Amino acid sequence: MTQDLAPSVRTADPADATADQWWRSAVIYQVYVRSFADSDGDGVGDLRGVRERLPYLAGLGVDALWLTPFYASPQADGGYDVSDYRAVDPLFGDLSDADDLVREAHRQGLRVIVDIVPNHTSDRHAWFEEALADRPGGTARARYHFRPGKGENGELPPNDWESVFGGPAWTRTTDADGTPGEWYLHLFAPQQPDLNWDNPEVRAEFDSVLRFWLDLGVDGFRIDVAHGMVKAPGLPDIGRTEQAKLIGAQVLPFFDQDGVHEIHRAWRKLLDSYPGRRIGVAEAWAPTSERLALYVRPDELHQAFNFQFLTAEWGAGPLRTVIDESLAATASVGAPTTWVLSNHDVVRHATRYGAGDGGLGLRRARAAALLMLALPGSAYVYQGEELGLPEVTELPDEVRQDPAFFRGDGQDGLRDGCRVPLPWSGDAPPYGFGPGASWLPQPDEWRELSVEAQSGDPRSTLELYRSALALRRELPGLGDGAMTWEDAPAGVLAFARPGFVCTLNTLGTEVALPVPGRPLLATAALEFSGGTGGTVLLPADSCVWWAV
Repeated sequence: MTQDLAPSVRTADPADATADQWWRSAVIYQVYVRSFADSDGDGVGDLRGVRERLPYLAGLGVDALWLTPFYASPQADGGYDVSDYRAVDPLFGDLSDADDLVREAHRQGLRVIVDIVPNHTSDRHAWFEEALADRPGGTARARYHFRPGKGENGELPPNDWESVFGGPAWTRTTDADGTPGEWYLHLFAPQQPDLNWDNPEVRAEFDSVLRFWLDLGVDGFRIDVAHGMVKAPGLPDIGRTEQAKLIGAQVLPFFDQDGVHEIHRAWRKLLDSYPGRRIGVAEAWAPTSERLALYVRPDELHQAFNFQFLTAEWGAGPLRTVIDESLAATASVGAPTTWVLSNHDVVRHATRYGAGDGGLGLRRARAAALLMLALPGSAYVYQGEELGLPEVTELPDEVRQDPAFFRGDGQDGLRDGCRVPLPWSGDAPPYGFGPGASWLPQPDEWRELSVEAQSGDPRSTLELYRSALALRRELPGLGDGAMTWEDAPAGVLAFARPGFVCTLNTLGTEVALPVPGRPLLATAALEFSGGTGGTVLLPADSCVWWAV
């Protein structure tokens, strides 16, 4: 049963300070700009395409959108290599398009969060070009991490740090006379040199960049690699390989250093100086929920992505453990918890949960969506998850663009599979994505998953999301607030919120339990017996919302 409930009328003005802590309950939709909607036919999504599709997002029922980087960039890493933080890359439009998008989003009742990339710049950034031309120890080089190499002739990297994308985290430069020079640090691709946040010039520049976009009207920033700007003094060796596997498992000399919190406290003061409650969201990998909570202390950022929830195994035990730990950690600092199932860097959860069985993965993905939207706090929806899109696992090597794919010992290099452009309408690619082709090919079977194909079908994943988001707005017990666990059979999670109960069956078989209340929304058809106060059979891998 998937009721088709119309989204409630929006009344909140994003600039209205009476909506004081909007982010605590917000559902924020991630727009991967190059794959959302293409307005000019070049096969790449753009800002105008996003603006034209804003009515879809408003109708879906989300509160805000987060835009991935659209700044001037050579696109060595999908725009996360920024050459000018105050300019829009021509691939995505121009500054007037960004301005129009923010204004139109506000007219639609949507807030806009933009990415900021402070850990590194592009190697085409004016600062880095100046650094390459500078002498060792010069002021231009001091904005980055330049070091002499080890070995008799400096032929070895300065330390044993590895790039997240694979290979050494250091690249050697060539001096003007053609001889080998110093090395520079890049925790990601060589085209992404790390900034030195001990340098006052770097801090002042990013204060200016943030003000530029706040003055344009954006409602906040998603801070890329928020855990990475500060490096341990002396840049010590780690002493082992496969360091990417340690990210989020332990504090590393280049990630989750305590010094990052001073930067975030300064940014919080800057955000608070603007009207309308602008926010900062940390993309931070930390080894524990307690360390992640440090990023959202009252004087730091407003939210941090909950990667522990994203990576939790499907099962009542693992999910409950992560939920409990997450809620306890954020409660300790008075912050809201965030919940997220997918993003542009991980395998889509409709595939991740399926273990090779697409039908199973979709059932679990739908159930996980209702679980996520019922939990206390704020939720993030990655574009296309509301369509039940699976990971595209059979992209030809020749079309891939993920830099990690070309560096075999880093991440799995398969991030392109979750970045395939969205299907909007029609029976053949590009399914309404734009007037031309799409930068990554779309599967033929996506014709059945398009927005057009799913709209109005009460059994579709899109209508499930629309109904859930409408109910989330209407029911006072959802969003930020308290929850309590209810008794439930093994393999089932049940929790109560004011006037509401959520039940999740994580098992591969149906489970009988007493009817908790009046059913509001379910991911699969329910069977009842015994009349009032009787029993309900929860289908395998399903979730139900109840009014009590």
